[in-house]
Order: sequence, then C-alpha cells, then structure tokens
Amino acid sequence: MIDSRPSDYTRDDQHIELDDIVHAVADALRQRDESKAMALVRGLKTPDLADVIELLEPDDRVTLIQALGSAFDYEVLSELDETVRDQLSEALPNELLAKAITELDSDDAAYLIEGLEESDKQEILAQLTSGDREALERNLDYPEETAGRLMQADFVAVAPFWSVGNVIDHMRESDDLPENFSEIFVVDPSFRVLGSVALSRLLRTKRDVAVSQIMDTERHMVLATDGQEELARQFQRYDLMSAPVVDENNRLVGVVTVDDVVEVIQDEAEQDMKALAGVGDESLADSVIETVRSRVPWLIVNLGTAILASSVIQAFDATIAQMVALAVLMPIVASMGGNAGTQTMTVTVRALATNKLGSVNAPRVIMREALVGVVNGLVLSLIIGTVVFIWFGSGKLGAVIGAAMVVNAIAAALAGILIPLTMDKFDFDPAPASGVFVTTVTDVVGFFAFLGLATIWLI
Repeated sequence: MIDSRPSDYTRDDQHIELDDIVHAVADALRQRDESKAMALVRGLKTPDLADVIELLEPDDRVTLIQALGSAFDYEVLSELDETVRDQLSEALPNELLAKAITELDSDDAAYLIEGLEESDKQEILAQLTSGDREALERNLDYPEETAGRLMQADFVAVAPFWSVGNVIDHMRESDDLPENFSEIFVVDPSFRVLGSVALSRLLRTKRDVAVSQIMDTERHMVLATDGQEELARQFQRYDLMSAPVVDENNRLVGVVTVDDVVEVIQDEAEQDMKALAGVGDESLADSVIETVRSRVPWLIVNLGTAILASSVIQAFDATIAQMVALAVLMPIVASMGGNAGTQTMTVTVRALATNKLGSVNAPRVIMREALVGVVNGLVLSLIIGTVVFIWFGSGKLGAVIGAAMVVNAIAAALAGILIPLTMDKFDFDPAPASGVFVTTVTDVVGFFAFLGLATIWLI
C-alpha cells in the first residue's frame, strides 16, 4: 500500500509541488525508468496520488499503476474523476480490477466497473468470492444516482435479544466485518430494522445488558430506490451520520454514510453550476468530440435566441440610422438586464434544488424579486442617465435609456424566477435551459423598450 505518512510538502504549496511531481513522473516514464517514477510518488497520500494520476497522459496513468503493482492503493481509484476512472477501467487488465474490487467498498467497486462491456464485467465478477460478487451485483442492480447504488453492502446487524457482551465478542471474532463503522443495526429474523446502537453507547454499557434496552428505535431509514439528491437533503436536514438502506420489503440491504453523501452534495452542486452555464456533465479529461457534444446543443439554442433578439433590432433600423448613439448604448441595456436576470435565476435554481422554494412561498418570493427589480432599475437608471447626459449632452436620451433600464430590470427579475419555476413545475431540469431563456427575455425586452421609447420620444 502507498505510505500514508505526511508528504514532504505543505498544503500551501501543494499544487506547485504536485505539478513538479507530475512533470518528473512523466519524464521518468518516458525514459522507461519505472523505479524512479515509483520513488517520486512514494509517500503521497491517497487524494494526492489521485491528482497526480489525473494530470498524467492516459497511457502514463496505466504505466504508473502497473509499475506500482502491489504497492498501489486501490482506494486511489475511488478518488479519481469519473471520466478518468472510466478510462482506466477500460485500459487496466481485468485481473487488476478484480483485485481492486476486493479492496474497495461495494459502492466504489460498482462505480469502477459499471461502464465496462458486459463480457469484461462478467469476467471480473467470476474472479470474486461469492460474498463479494453478491454484494457488488446487489449494488449494480439499482439504477445510477440512487441510494442503492451509493450504499455500502457491508454492515453489522445483530438480534435484539443479544447482550452487549455478545455483540462485542462477535465484533472481535468475526473476520467479515466492515473496515470502518460507527453504528450497529438491530434487526428481526426477516432483517427488518428495529433500531440501531452507536458504538460509543455500546462501549459504555455493561456486558449483560440486552441490545433491545439501549437501541435507538427512531431510525431514519431510506429506500434503496430513493434518488441521491433526496438522500442528501435528508442527511442535511436531519444531521445524519449514517442511514440504513432498506428494500421494498423494508429489509436491511446496506448503509449510506455521511462521507458518501458529502460527495453527492459536491457533485450535485457542481452539476448545477455547469448546467447554469449550458455545460453538460463533462470534465477536463474528456476528448474534444465529447466536449463539443456536451456544449454545442445549448450554443445552437442560444444562437437561435440571439437571432430573435437581432430581429427586434432590425425592426428599429430606421430609428438607429437617425441616431447613431442608440447603437452605442444598446449593449448596455441588454448586458445589465442579462446580469440582473442571471442573479435572480441563480438564486432561484439553487432554492429549487434544495427544496427551499415551492408553491407555499413562491408568490411572496416573486413579489420580492419584482420589487428588487424596480429598485435596481431605478438606481441603475439614475446612474446611466447621468452618464449619457454628460457623454452625449442629451437629457432626453438619458431619460430614454433610464426608463428602458427600469423596464428591463423588472423583466429580468421576473424572468429569472418565473422561467425556472415554470420548468420545474413541468418536471424539466431548470438549470441547463433557464440561462438561455432568461437572456433571451432580457435582450428582447431591453432592445424593444430602449428602441421603442427612442422612436416615440426622440425621432
């Protein structure tokens, strides 16, 4: 296993040192000096070694892992970016993957082989013991992004009539317990959860006390088919450290721990952030084709909406021709409206994702955002009106752009909240599409208000 002692660098200069290590490892591998490459990564902690592997070229990643041999800590695979892990799963020998699965928790093992060809998957499963194979197949049976796929199949379950001494002796003598656990589940003969006992309470209780007397019966259980977003919300809402996972018959099949849920929360936040920018589930390890495939659909939609906004400008081409200053000022109106809409949209999408916004408080929040739009518009209109008066010497032009700014700020605020709410109501993900439509609304309304008012007041 990789040495878990502290590395020779501090956290402050970590990424600089990692860059140096990556360059040195890549040079050593190109020179076929595998022993030097191994020496360079010796002593790195698991997450740091994962970073080094991600930064290497794909072929170098495989070479380094194979060179490390038995010294390679398979936990590194669970720390890798999903795309890199999938690429390694395809490139590494099935024998090595089978060894990795025996070392990893069942949830991490499932992620490691889920994308493989069925023939490779079966070859790997055939090399496992029956217990490991059954636990892994149980995870793979559940859909992705559910509690069943996220759970660990290894847990400690005891009968309610056992004494504390029986449980302690069982934990000391059994060879197939999880490596790390903090709770013991109490189950009936059908494996239905009756309660749980924290290790701290168990160790403070006398040996002859029955487990049923000290168990906590108010356990928060989750269905194996529950989505991971809902699971994360439950952990956050009820401050859970772990939760038993049950099947449709309410039988215990696994356990989800807070460290796995933290990763889900991070992943969901990252996905929302990418979706708001019109980017799919991509990573830096994706190829050019994969990246283009992820980004181009929304760029095409955005192109269509931009043409729509341009058609509004074309409708006022005679007005623009008579007053060139309008062409100079149009981008200001559109840009400020787009930024204001994005602010509201970002808050709304995040509130929807965390169940903080619903039918109960939506009217109140919509009214608040409308009032915020009015105030923002008035503040910005005073500023831009003064600037335009000084710039072009026209009070009327300043009044036109100021009025257009107020109209567009209100439209931006309403679009920023109503568009995500509408998409969510019809079960569409509001994150990826809201940005395009909000920008379209602010562009169209901004251009129409500015050029329309100019046509009425100035021409």
